[in-house]
Amino acid sequence: MKIYIGSDHAGFELKNALIPFIEKLGYEVIDCGAKTLDPKDDYPDYILPVAKAVGEDLKDSKGIVIGGSGEGEAIAANKILGIRAAEYYGGNLEIVKLSREHNDANIFSLGARFINEKDAKEAVKLWLSTPFSGDARHVRRIKEIEDQT
Repeated sequence: MKIYIGSDHAGFELKNALIPFIEKLGYEVIDCGAKTLDPKDDYPDYILPVAKAVGEDLKDSKGIVIGGSGEGEAIAANKILGIRAAEYYGGNLEIVKLSREHNDANIFSLGARFINEKDAKEAVKLWLSTPFSGDARHVRRIKEIEDQT
């Protein structure tokens, strides 16, 4: 499984902390940038390449995108056909699990200004290890979304 990861300046430090963590979990990580810290960069430059890469390989890849809030990053990722990005910026981890079990989210968007590294690692590990349930009602709902796009 390939994990594409990207962030703007606000998520730069968290992205760099997550890469070796995800690799230790046994995943191949592809860093889509930012490669240097530039406070004036724009998140779509790094988030859209992640979403496009995952969209081209829906069976064997997932993505993690990181920004200040995670909101713009999720919005940008969700513009790409086949992408279902779920946002998380701390709090109850049940929502992380449900994003995989019920929605088969294939991109995880983190708000770096609202979550610390330890909690982000815990959430990423849970998100990556939680399978889609495959329940008929969830499959049906995802298909309804896909049929409208």
